[in-house]
Amino acid sequence: MSWQAYVDSSLVGSGHIDKAAIISAAGDSTWAASPGFTVSPAELKTIVAILAEGGKGPAVDKALGEGVYVTGERYIAFNIEDRHIYVRKGKTGIVIVKTTQAILIGHYGENVLAGNATTTVETLADYLIKSGY
Repeated sequence: MSWQAYVDSSLVGSGHIDKAAIISAAGDSTWAASPGFTVSPAELKTIVAILAEGGKGPAVDKALGEGVYVTGERYIAFNIEDRHIYVRKGKTGIVIVKTTQAILIGHYGENVLAGNATTTVETLADYLIKSGY
């Protein structure tokens, strides 16, 4: 399956994610994305730094205090652990999960339960890790 197919079928196709992107774990390239869902290089650099700290460190502290920017929008971070970052803005949010070689970013709308969106992204991440990615 292509990276774009994972975005279109496994994430957006679930009905729990309305926009998504898959980027390299280094944050230096976007492998696939929904139309118009563009995460900037600076935003990717911040996300990579947060995930590299494993839930503790200055980048995590800054994210918890100041928020995380994704596609130019500021989101409030409420859960940062070893492999994931969960952020929200009002009733919408973003689930970010790191695999061995990729970072999955899924946006969910206000009519979606955050838990369903989280499960969707985390399940794809588990599958990719088992597949060597």
